[in-house]
Amino acid sequence: MATGLLLASSLALATTACAGDGKRVVKGAAIGGAGGAVVGAVVPGISTGEGALIGAAGGAVVGALGKDDKGREWYRDSDGRKYYIDKKGRRHYK
Repeated sequence: MATGLLLASSLALATTACAGDGKRVVKGAAIGGAGGAVVGAVVPGISTGEGALIGAAGGAVVGALGKDDKGREWYRDSDGRKYYIDKKGRRHYK
């Protein structure tokens, strides 16, 4: 279990460092942490703290991979500019 917690928390930190939109990652981590704490309180064998850590890591990943309100996924190129890819495979920069 300790290995899983270590892996989940390191994944959350790495995702935050690489993500395009930090606000979305933090929001996902907060929501995931709250949900994980509830699950940890209900499920036997998982403490509230462990559930919160696992939920926060999962929420951060989901927040980093999420889409905007128009259903577009945003990426960053090697220069740090944000873009999305349309249905024809073309990049559109912000």
